[in-house]
Amino acid sequence: MRRVRISRNHMAAVPLAAIALTAVAPGAAAADDDPVQLPSIRSVLLSDEDCTKPSTTVAEARPWTRSALSLTPSWRLSQGQDVLVAVVDTGVDPEAPALAGRVEAVGDAAEDCAGHGSFAAGLIAAAPQPGTGVAGLAPEARILAVRGTDARGYSTGSSLAEAIRTSADRGAKVIYVARAVLDGRDVLTDAVAYAMDHDALVVAPVAPDLAPQDEDTGQDDPTARPYFPAFIPQVVSVVDTGPKGGRPENAPEPFAPDLSAPGDGVVSIGPGGTGHFIGSGSSMAAAQVAGSAALVRARYPELTAAQTADQLQQTAYPSDVPRLDPYAALSSVGGPGSGPTDGVRRQEAVAPPKAVSQTPRNRALVLAAGAFVLVALLAAAVVVVPRGRARRWRASGT
Repeated sequence: MRRVRISRNHMAAVPLAAIALTAVAPGAAAADDDPVQLPSIRSVLLSDEDCTKPSTTVAEARPWTRSALSLTPSWRLSQGQDVLVAVVDTGVDPEAPALAGRVEAVGDAAEDCAGHGSFAAGLIAAAPQPGTGVAGLAPEARILAVRGTDARGYSTGSSLAEAIRTSADRGAKVIYVARAVLDGRDVLTDAVAYAMDHDALVVAPVAPDLAPQDEDTGQDDPTARPYFPAFIPQVVSVVDTGPKGGRPENAPEPFAPDLSAPGDGVVSIGPGGTGHFIGSGSSMAAAQVAGSAALVRARYPELTAAQTADQLQQTAYPSDVPRLDPYAALSSVGGPGSGPTDGVRRQEAVAPPKAVSQTPRNRALVLAAGAFVLVALLAAAVVVVPRGRARRWRASGT
């Protein structure tokens, strides 16, 4: 068995050279050509690292993802009203202002040392706040925080499976799983089936955010391999893209993802305070898809979890990996009650008109022809008879 580990090299901050984001610290003015860099969020913390500290920098401008996902027109159709989205991650800070009053935590999930869970919850459901353009896809959705990792962010197949089952039992309609692991295929398959039986859609990253290192060589190992729970057929597996549509060079190769979504250089909230962080990886992209699923489930509550998955995938923008299109998923043809069988709303088929009998038509033509002949005879009589009288025409034989 190949052994992999995460080294300190993987804890480096997310490169921001290619992603310019205008941000301002509270009470300070930002220079036009000197954007302030946001602190990065990571999936896990090393054993000797302190918990993620609150960011003191507020992103003032709208992130690139807001226009890429067409959020403004999408919000006219749905904002994820009251849909419960489970965040299976490192925990979620219930005191985050952008999530205030909409977070329910299971057990110790109200504590988020690593910060990744709060960041993902913000991508899913952060409400717009004064002085910033940062917001989640479904700003009126509710968050169920379920710890699927240890305090520092490390997870196993078993820990994720238990969290998925807990999420389904608590009534979540969308279950976002932040992790991609190599172990636990059987228990995770059972957990996903359990969630589907409870009408909960599971969304997960197709691979870890960063390539693991091979212990023998110490080098990144981006080999494409099936990670779980994303590889399970009922799960919507997601890969990340950046502002130009590509992926970072060191990103793990995806293994047959269902959807792609913005995940590189994305901005969201973190634990504590009102500041913002920046992050990259497939786990961020999966959060965008989970937020979109909440929008769809709020607008079309009659759709099942499986139909919601189909709706997202079949309305995605065609590409090598179909690109998430929330507005298309919300505005597709058809309406509530049309009874889609494949999850996609379509117009009802219009039945062809029944064949019309030709008898009335033929009868009308005969009558019209007869009337025309009669009119012609009368017209002739009007002209010919007076002339005959003028010339003293007489009947034959007189």
